[in-house]
Amino acid sequence: MAETGARGGTPGNDGADLSRRFAGLLVLCGLPLLLLVAALGWSTYGRAELTAQARDHMVEHLLLVIGIVATFTVLAVVVWRQFVAPAVALARAGALNGRGEAAPLPAVPAPWTGLRRQLEISIGEQQAKIHQLRAMIDGIPLRTVYVDPDLVYRDANREFLEFVGKPREEVVGHTVAEILGPKVVEQYQILGERVRRGETMRWEGWIPFVTRGQRYLQVSLMPYVAVGDTRVGYLTFTRDLTELKLGEQELARNMEALARSESMNKAVVVSSLDAIIVSDEDWRVVEFNPAAEAMFGYSRDEAIGRYAFDIVVPDGMRDMQIGTMARYKAKVDAGSLARRFDTVAKRRDGATFPVEYSVNTIRTGDHRLFMAHVRDLTETRRMEEEAQASRERLHQVEKLSAMGSLLAGVAHELNNPLAIVIAQSSLLVEKAASDDVKRRGERIHAAAERCGRIVKSFLAMARQKPPQREPVDMAQVVTGALDMVSYGLRSSGIEVDLDVTPGLPVISGDRDLLTQVLANLMINAQQALMDRPPPRRIALRVWREGADIAIRVADNGPGIPPDIMRRVFEPYFTTKPAGVGTGIGLSICRNVVEAHGGKVMLSNRPEGGAQFDITLPVAAAGAQADEADVAPAGRTGLSVLIVDDEVDVARSLAEIVEGLGHRPVTVDRPSAALEQVETSRFDVIFADLRMPGLDGIDFRDRIHRRDPALAERTVIVTGDTVAGPDRLARAEGAEVVVLEKPFTFDDVRAVLARVTATGETAARRALR
Repeated sequence: MAETGARGGTPGNDGADLSRRFAGLLVLCGLPLLLLVAALGWSTYGRAELTAQARDHMVEHLLLVIGIVATFTVLAVVVWRQFVAPAVALARAGALNGRGEAAPLPAVPAPWTGLRRQLEISIGEQQAKIHQLRAMIDGIPLRTVYVDPDLVYRDANREFLEFVGKPREEVVGHTVAEILGPKVVEQYQILGERVRRGETMRWEGWIPFVTRGQRYLQVSLMPYVAVGDTRVGYLTFTRDLTELKLGEQELARNMEALARSESMNKAVVVSSLDAIIVSDEDWRVVEFNPAAEAMFGYSRDEAIGRYAFDIVVPDGMRDMQIGTMARYKAKVDAGSLARRFDTVAKRRDGATFPVEYSVNTIRTGDHRLFMAHVRDLTETRRMEEEAQASRERLHQVEKLSAMGSLLAGVAHELNNPLAIVIAQSSLLVEKAASDDVKRRGERIHAAAERCGRIVKSFLAMARQKPPQREPVDMAQVVTGALDMVSYGLRSSGIEVDLDVTPGLPVISGDRDLLTQVLANLMINAQQALMDRPPPRRIALRVWREGADIAIRVADNGPGIPPDIMRRVFEPYFTTKPAGVGTGIGLSICRNVVEAHGGKVMLSNRPEGGAQFDITLPVAAAGAQADEADVAPAGRTGLSVLIVDDEVDVARSLAEIVEGLGHRPVTVDRPSAALEQVETSRFDVIFADLRMPGLDGIDFRDRIHRRDPALAERTVIVTGDTVAGPDRLARAEGAEVVVLEKPFTFDDVRAVLARVTATGETAARRALR
């Protein structure tokens, strides 16, 4: 590319220079002549005395000089007009056209016409080449510029001008900083030193522009020295790769997203708990995930390429399933996108199992794939069956709970009359006028006490209280359990062989729970013997075995099959028909025994029948001593206040208290009792738990606020052992002393001994 306005002058300087050179030549040629004429004139006329001859020829000489000068001048003018001026004009026009300016050639004399014609042809060819070169440069899909050493644009192609959005005249002659900004100047400065040393530099990267923002460029800088200059400038070729780079980045992001999506999809397929089978339009398997391998027994390599219905559909359902698949495929064409259904599948070994299919269509261009999610319903069906069984068991438990609540209510209502019967029969025995009356009273008393024990046992089972730890005599536990089940055993024609070793040591445990264990075992034995012909027997034996108390409950029934024996202690497992058993009795028995530190074992007797063996550890020596002292004699002559809205119960309790040598006072209203406490002194107070207006706990709390020591000697009398414990737990002060209905002489004597001993201990603490 030519340099417009290059250093070395303006376009008219070439003709003026030629004129100056011609003028100088004339001076150089005419000066010797003038000097010669001057020398001759001096030699002739410069002396002081002129000869006559010299004076006569002065005019001729002068004319000769003038003629010579005129001739020289005319000759110079002719030469200028005929030779120099045309040459100057042609040179000036050639120079202008050489710089790309359209300058017409001047008219010249005939001798110069040939040269003018040649020059005209040459200029035309040169302009054609320049136009061709400009067209080629402007057509290059690169931004091409020439930047001089001062970073001033001297030329630029069309691509660059369109990029900056300026015409040529607003770019050429302006600096890089003005057109593209300081960041581009920095790049020229960074690469300029090596370019000035003659290297061609290449650079690629992002660069910010003043008007176009960030662009990604590929730049080549070549050294270039313009005509008439000695310093190195820059020919710059720039390829704008911004869109390509952005496309590459977008493609990279898309590829990365696609890779992530494929990885995620693969992870989903691989980690899916459901079997996933993907097949093509011909139902040939193209994907078989690990869950499918585990479910159907085929490896992925074995499954791929085979027909899906050959490896998962049972033989008897193959034709039907193929028809279903064909109909599904046709529905997909009509717009049906998914189908879910339950059916049966087969494993590699031929075993069938229930499954749920969810079939979806995947479109990939012109092709379709069918994806089937397969879920094994074996466990679901089993859980549904178990849930149904659990609902049935829950129904049984709810019925038992309702029966227990009803039983507890009935037992509570029986407590008051039983308390009266026991108290009155005890008084009848003590005050009988004859032996016959005494014997009758003893039978009534024994029957009433037995009723009381049965009621207490039922209440203990119904209230499901937390396990207690107290000294327990297993002989009493056996008696209580037999009282509960004796009628059922007798009515079923079952004999009980009882063998309890006398003088057994006590154990530490919960009397009620242990009674429930023995009662459950005997009820189970009774049910096992119902279909057996007589004789029907249950053997109950209790003895000491080392450091344990051993208990055995055996029957002569059919025994227990070995395959069932290992499950009889599982919760809700039962072999009894619906409505007969709940399957929780033996589970409760095992839990109670193990909670007491013991063991329970089941076996079949050699002579026939089932046998349960229980071992319970003997209590420590301290606990046995406590058992021996459980009912101390206590003091006599106490002043006792009895508060009960049931007058007969209050009178019966008063008669027992009086029979023990104390002074009872009965009151049927709590408010009146509080007035009595304000005006009189009482050693012990008995208060019924359930009374109208002010119950026993509220009554005791009132006393506690007035006299905490008397509150500790206040005994709460109750037959409600189901809801009663919650109410007792909310009492103020020390633990509440309770007398349960129905009560006997021994029960009243023991509770009086307990509260008086507590009072004496508190008094001794106060004296200290």
